[in-house]
Amino acid sequence: MNAECSSLTANRTSPWLPIWAGLCASLVGIGLARFAYTPLVSALIDAHWFSPSAVVYLGAANLAGYLIGALGGRPLAARWSSTGVLRAMMVLVALSFFACAVPLSMAWFFGWRLLSGIAGGVIMVLAASTILPHVAPNRRGLASGAIFLGVGLGIAGSGSLVPLLLSFGLLQAWLGLGGVALLLTVTSWFGWPLEKARTPATSSAADVRGSTGLYVLFAQYALMAAGLVAPMMFLVDYVSRGLGAGSHSGALIWTLYGVGAIVGPVVYGFLADHWGARSAIRLVLLVQAGALAVLVTVADLRLLAVAALVIGSFPPGIVPLALARVHQLVADHHQQNATWSRATVSFASFQALAGYAYSALFSASQGQYALLFSVAMGAIGLALALDLLLVFKEIFRPSTGAFLSDRP
Repeated sequence: MNAECSSLTANRTSPWLPIWAGLCASLVGIGLARFAYTPLVSALIDAHWFSPSAVVYLGAANLAGYLIGALGGRPLAARWSSTGVLRAMMVLVALSFFACAVPLSMAWFFGWRLLSGIAGGVIMVLAASTILPHVAPNRRGLASGAIFLGVGLGIAGSGSLVPLLLSFGLLQAWLGLGGVALLLTVTSWFGWPLEKARTPATSSAADVRGSTGLYVLFAQYALMAAGLVAPMMFLVDYVSRGLGAGSHSGALIWTLYGVGAIVGPVVYGFLADHWGARSAIRLVLLVQAGALAVLVTVADLRLLAVAALVIGSFPPGIVPLALARVHQLVADHHQQNATWSRATVSFASFQALAGYAYSALFSASQGQYALLFSVAMGAIGLALALDLLLVFKEIFRPSTGAFLSDRP
């Protein structure tokens, strides 16, 4: 009892401990588990571990697992404690890295990549909702940014860490990533807060008023997922092999992608605070469509570096934007958590489908990278069009309260 009280007191007086735990979780479960695979693609192909098409499909296994994890996160937390589940997921990611160091078969490798994706989906659903209730209200914005920053740090870290590890060998690279994941798991183990007693969820009128806006948000978030998968999976390989610039240039482009990922949550959060989440989403979609157009039409590495910086801000940056939009549309805390879970499932579903669709398209087109990036640009354009259609409907049907309630 005394230990329990002292832990609770520590969490209240030291909010950075749970924030550190959340940052480590997103760094391990998404930043490394998903994004560290990208700079390994060329090495896996060159080492003849798997064929080029198989390597791409194995990368998509993580995206499929993410969907499973997003669906299972809340049921797991209901059966066991959120803290226990989050710790277990971080351990699972570390184990997956160690297991991938020994490619016994494609099925073995696929299974562990799938498990790492499941862990990432569970972490995305549970981490913020577990930590934020234990953080003072005036620090919750900063805490959210720090948690999502873990994704960007993982992307940037993988761009520099993976090439360093690869200099010792492919097997050593997987073992090194496992060691880093395990270290972060250990250092954050006691940072997770004690869970507050669950209270029954209450219905909220905001669910009805915001239903149209939520459907649009779910659709936009899904299309954003489809748009970000192509550069996430193929950007480094495009520069390294598609343009013939070599692995060093590919790693440099990925590092810039990672720098963008670090900046993204902070910049996007600033836009949401000052312009409103909806307007910020609109601006971000427009900028991302332009950056993808550069990938489609330009082969100059300097311009591609700028585009990579902008595109890299998108995957981690849209998370706080979407969460801010959920909070804008839904007032009740329990409904916010449930809505965020559904939004994550929407994102994960299209991310997984897009992963396999891009893989199939890559094989069918015999490696036409421009086609993949064009499809991604189309998805982003459609997400923007959905918002513009909603704006026009608001203008011509101003009496529809459901739409007016969605305005920032």
